[in-house]
Amino acid sequence: MTRNMTMRIIIWTAAALTLAGCSTGEEGLEPPRAPGDVIRFTAGPCFGACPSYTVQVSPDGSGLLEPQRYTSVPGTTRFTLSRAQYRTLVATLAPHRPATGTTQRIAHGENCERFATDMPGYVVEWTRPQQATTRLEFQSGCMDPRYGKLRVAIASVPRIIGMERMLNPKAVTP
Repeated sequence: MTRNMTMRIIIWTAAALTLAGCSTGEEGLEPPRAPGDVIRFTAGPCFGACPSYTVQVSPDGSGLLEPQRYTSVPGTTRFTLSRAQYRTLVATLAPHRPATGTTQRIAHGENCERFATDMPGYVVEWTRPQQATTRLEFQSGCMDPRYGKLRVAIASVPRIIGMERMLNPKAVTP
């Protein structure tokens, strides 16, 4: 093997190792650098053209949108939000947050009497290091008056964190 060929192999090997080091293999938010919960909000599919996605926001202002259907972004998208946006989101969801480490499910046949079918389901999760995950599952077809404020809070999430443009229901993504 010539000296020139050996150098090429070394350079290509170093380049490949450098690029491999850049890939984490996993997409997601980095652990937050600010105190508070990472909030994960999932909007499930409906019978029509509702945007279906998962979004995560961190108290340090990082956000991650993972689109599934009917969004205007083709793939995982990172974004930032202000501390004010994060605080508004926390305050908006706070009255509906279950006790820390528990799951509350609001669904037809369980604790909902008036129910419209074909509506999306929503899941909100609050996570913090060294604490059990807190989870709220809400089938938005529940039309009981006692859940009216929760429906308004859920509907306001995209506006609060400034991602409305990413959720264009007229756009179709695979």
